[in-house]
Amino acid sequence: MNDIPQNWPVLSLEEAHARLTAPGARFETVDAVIRGVSMKVWKNVPATALEVFTQARTHGAREFLVYEKERISYEAFARAVVRLAAHLRDQGLNKGDRVALVMRNLPEWPVVFMAAALAGAIVVPLNAWWSGAELAYGILDSGARFVFADGERLARLKDLPPSVEKIYVTRGDGAMALEDVIGLPASWKDLPDTALPDVALSPEDDATIFYTSGTTGAPKGAVGTHRSLTTNIFAMPFSNARNALRRGDPPPQDAPRRTLIAVPFFHVIGSLSILLPNMAAGGTLVLMRKFDPQVALALIESERVTVTGGVPAIALALLEQARDHDLSSLQLVTYGGAPSPASLAGRVRGNLGAMPGQGWGMTETSATCTTHSAEDFLNRPASCGPVLPVGRLKVMKGGVEAPPGVVGELWAFGPNIVKGYWNRPDATAENFAGGWLKTGDLASLDAEGFCTILDRSHDMVIRGGENIYCIEVENILAEHPGVADVALVGLPHPVLGEVPAALVQVRPGARIDAAMLQDFVRARLAAFKVPVQMVISDKALPRNAGGKLVKGELRKAFKS
Repeated sequence: MNDIPQNWPVLSLEEAHARLTAPGARFETVDAVIRGVSMKVWKNVPATALEVFTQARTHGAREFLVYEKERISYEAFARAVVRLAAHLRDQGLNKGDRVALVMRNLPEWPVVFMAAALAGAIVVPLNAWWSGAELAYGILDSGARFVFADGERLARLKDLPPSVEKIYVTRGDGAMALEDVIGLPASWKDLPDTALPDVALSPEDDATIFYTSGTTGAPKGAVGTHRSLTTNIFAMPFSNARNALRRGDPPPQDAPRRTLIAVPFFHVIGSLSILLPNMAAGGTLVLMRKFDPQVALALIESERVTVTGGVPAIALALLEQARDHDLSSLQLVTYGGAPSPASLAGRVRGNLGAMPGQGWGMTETSATCTTHSAEDFLNRPASCGPVLPVGRLKVMKGGVEAPPGVVGELWAFGPNIVKGYWNRPDATAENFAGGWLKTGDLASLDAEGFCTILDRSHDMVIRGGENIYCIEVENILAEHPGVADVALVGLPHPVLGEVPAALVQVRPGARIDAAMLQDFVRARLAAFKVPVQMVISDKALPRNAGGKLVKGELRKAFKS
C-alpha cells in the first residue's frame, strides 16, 4: 500500500519545524538554562506532574481507564490521587523521599504514580517481571520508604531492606490494603473533593528513578526531573502536526484517542510516552492484565481502539494473528524501545490498515527522543526519525563529531535527558557530559537529520576485523516470508574473534531450514555477514520487559 503522495513533501523538515516552533505557535520553543546548560524547551507543555494532573482533571467525566469491567473517569481518578497524596503526607512522607511502585498494569498504578509525585516523592517504578531478589535490590538501591505492590508482587517481597517503613497492597493480602485508603475503583468517584497537599514542585525537582533494563550488569537507577517527565507530552502531537505540514495539510486538532496500552507502565514507554500524554490530552487507556495477541485484538475490536503499540515485538505479534478481527478503528500502531525490522512499517500499513509510528529513546532519555510516523516513516523505514526540536543529536567517531552518513556513537542532548544515575557518580561522569548523553548506540545521521540506529556498540559483531551490525542482518532475515522474529549474536571463534549466528522464530506452518535462510542472506549481503549457525524454532525469542532481546539468553541456545 503506497500512501506517499506524488508532491510529498510539500515542506522540508527544517521548514516544518520552523513553522511549528515559531513564537505564538502551539509548539513554540524557548531557551532555558538547565543544570548550567542552555537548551531549548517547550514553552507550552506542562512543566511538572502537578500541571499534568491539573490539566487531566479538566476532562471531568470523560472515560480515562478501562480494565476488564472497570471503567474510571478522569474525575474519579483525580479524587483517588488527591486522597492518596494527602494520606502519604499524613504518614510522614517528605519531599524527595522515594516511593517504590511494584505492580502490573492496574488502574491503581497511575493513581500511586501521580499521588506520590504530587506529594513530593521521587517515584520508583520497578519492573513487575523481576524476581524477589531483583525487586529487593531496586528497593534497597533507591532507599524507598514506602512500597506499593499488588498481591502477586507482594508475595515475592520477603526480605525488605530497613529503609522500608510502610507497605501497601492492592488486590491482595499481607500488608495494609490500598483499598482502605482510597476504596475500590468503582467507588473512587464518591471520594470527597479535597485539596491537594501544599507541596511546591519545580521543573528541575527530582521526580522519578527508572532502572535500566540490565541486560548486562546490575541495573542503574536513572534520575529524571519533572521536566524530563513531561517533555514527552508534546512528542506525538508534534509529530502529527509535522506530518500534516509535510503533506500540505493544516496541523490537526487533537482528538482524544483510545489507546490499548500493551506495554508495562513501569517502562518509560508505558508511563512517559503513553500514560502522561494521554492524561494531558484526555485520551482513554484500555489496560490488559498482560499482553496476549488474541486478547489485544479482541479489545481493539470491542473498545474501538485507535492507537496501540509499544515495543516492536507487539506489532509483530498483532500482525501474525490479525485475521478475523475488525480493526477498522485502528489509526496508528507505534513502536520503539528496541530494534525493529525495516519491513515492519509497510506491513503495519498494508496488513493492519493503520499508519506506522516509531521513535527512538532510552530510559536515560525519558523515552522519546526521535519521532517517525506516517509518510516519513514509510519513506525511510530503516530510520527512527529526526530528533524533536527541543533536542539535539550528534554522532561521535574518534573523539570528534562525524559528518552525515558516517557511523559512530550516538550522543543525545535536551531537557528530556535524565540528571544521571542514582548514587553512581562514576557511571554518571562516564556517560553524561555538558548536557549530552553518550547512548552507546551505533548510528548515523543523514543530511536532513534523520537518524538510523545500527546497533548497540557492545552488541556489534566484529568478524575478523569486519563490523557486522546485527540489525542489518536481522532486517534481511525478517524479509523472508517464513520468519516471524530473528536475532543475531556473536559467537566466539579461535581465528576470527567472533562469527555471526542467528536465532529464528518461524511463522506457524512455514517450513524453513538453515541452508535456505543462509542462501537468502547471501543473495543480499556480503558473505562475511551470513550467519554461520542458526537455531530455528517456533518459540518466542527471549526479551526483557522493555522489549529488548536478552543476548545472554540467546547465546545459550547455541550451547545446547
